[in-house]
Amino acid sequence: MKQKQLNLMKNGKGFIAALDQSGGSTPGALEDYGISEAEYETKEKMFDLIHSMRTRIITSPSFSSEYILGAILFKQTMNSKIAGKYTAQYLWQEKDILPILKVDQGTENKKNGVQLMKPMTKLDQLLGEAKEYNIFGTKMRSIIHRANPKGIKDIVAQQFEYGKKIYEAGFIPILEPEVNIKSEDKLDSEKILKEEILKSLKNLADEKYIFKLSIPSTANFYQEIIEHPNVIRVVALSGGYSQEAAVNKLSENNNMIASFSRALLQDLNVDQSEKEFNMVLKNAVNKIYKASIT
Repeated sequence: MKQKQLNLMKNGKGFIAALDQSGGSTPGALEDYGISEAEYETKEKMFDLIHSMRTRIITSPSFSSEYILGAILFKQTMNSKIAGKYTAQYLWQEKDILPILKVDQGTENKKNGVQLMKPMTKLDQLLGEAKEYNIFGTKMRSIIHRANPKGIKDIVAQQFEYGKKIYEAGFIPILEPEVNIKSEDKLDSEKILKEEILKSLKNLADEKYIFKLSIPSTANFYQEIIEHPNVIRVVALSGGYSQEAAVNKLSENNNMIASFSRALLQDLNVDQSEKEFNMVLKNAVNKIYKASIT
């Protein structure tokens, strides 16, 4: 692990851009960008279009290390090129932005109020590829829908189990046990989640993790996790909140930074001129950055 990169993630000012829409979420991302499903007939064309969108974002002067610490990528993006360089290399070499890779293979069906991650049967191969591309860290997501103690305990145990393996392979894992923002008992879920995370952190040796969590119902609720010596950062997902709502809620939480996707990209459109596109992106980046440095 390069100490420069670790120091940047731990101490740098800014946020993480989530550009990791996978096969299932790509059609929705393209629709939001102004490209309907009628405009492509194959998965290859779909992935070409989403990579063009990501390339436009990443190469924009508004996508700058002055405000952005890292970017989360989908495997397809990692294997694709921007201006002749693989995306991860372009991010670090040209932008000084840390490349992070989504490694989960999706979630299981709901059980005990949660969706665990599917078994990561391709993890070793994916981490081998990630090493070749000089990926800094990884991200994996599971979902909590209800305040079910067994389900949440299982989620946390699974996240830490894979996290340890990923850390030992030389990457900084982002553990993402997302709490559904529409859950009727979101606060109760957060209480159980925090307790389980703190229990698991007590059992660590030298492992270092980042946590990606839904913006809590109570401001500064995750402060104990943020301050734990084994935790590099706690970052917030927008989880379906609008940009305005996500920014306002995040700004109430000290030392918690953004890792937004939808809230970052919501106003971008394929038909915008380069000047308009860059201004819209700059406006979003500035808002999210300000909320991330509270």
